[in-house]
Amino acid sequence: MNTATTSSITLEDLVPSTATARTKGWRRIAHSLIAHRLAAIGIITLLAMMIAAVFAHLVAPYDPEWQERAERLTPPLGFGEESGRFYLMGTDALGRDIFSRVIYGARISLIIGFSSVAISAPVGVLLGLVSGYSSRWVDDVIMRIADVQLAFPFILLAMVIVSVLSPSIPNLIIVLAISGWVMYARVVRGQVLVMKEMEFIQAAEASGCSNSRILLRHLLPNVLTPVIVLVTFGLASMILLESSLSFLGLGVQPPTPSWGGMLNASRDYISTAWWVSVMPGAAIMLTVLSVNFLGDWLRDILDPKEQMK
Repeated sequence: MNTATTSSITLEDLVPSTATARTKGWRRIAHSLIAHRLAAIGIITLLAMMIAAVFAHLVAPYDPEWQERAERLTPPLGFGEESGRFYLMGTDALGRDIFSRVIYGARISLIIGFSSVAISAPVGVLLGLVSGYSSRWVDDVIMRIADVQLAFPFILLAMVIVSVLSPSIPNLIIVLAISGWVMYARVVRGQVLVMKEMEFIQAAEASGCSNSRILLRHLLPNVLTPVIVLVTFGLASMILLESSLSFLGLGVQPPTPSWGGMLNASRDYISTAWWVSVMPGAAIMLTVLSVNFLGDWLRDILDPKEQMK
């Protein structure tokens, strides 16, 4: 009598392995990037900006503060008459290489943007969690502070703080962080108000979990998806605000190169030397668009409805 061999079914056959799930996740991300070409372009552009900012001392061909008055307002792709230097983006009114200043300005803008978001996002998320889950009076106090913050004009707030503390990069980061926490707090509070009525939160409360454990272990992971998307848009907003304050003379002070400061210095030469204002303006535009493309893609890929497809 022939005995038929039967194949045993193991647990690995029923439950996908971690490596398989990770492979599917990366494959899904790759397909999503192919479908969202603008997001892929934005990621590549933003990475190039970050690499250039980190290695600015290697990428920039010249000292961004070096002045060659005899070669002032040299057009793009031109050569200096005395030094023979090649200027990819031309020179400004003081004979400084615009390409080198744009690269070093990227370092300033990205440092200020990332630092301000790194401060405002955790503060806003924490206050949003506390406001949504705590008692009514705590919620009212935090939200009234947020309302006052939104009602107060940002430029006026920045002028007051900068005039008291003096313009500097750390003070500029403080100003931007103060202005950015409200967005995270209000979004997180709305999510918490909905989730705290759900069964898994009520079960955690019935089992005796402390408030801090409920906030950090049960509510926080469930609000991270919209926060991640907000961080990307917040970064673009911080870069624009930093450029605006530097343009008004309230941000990074000369001779430190910054995109907003370069735009401020180019106001008198828009009609005679267009490249002095176009180059830093294009850098701001490309960076902000790249971050926004990244944010749109993250919003789509983190959407639960898209994950179910």
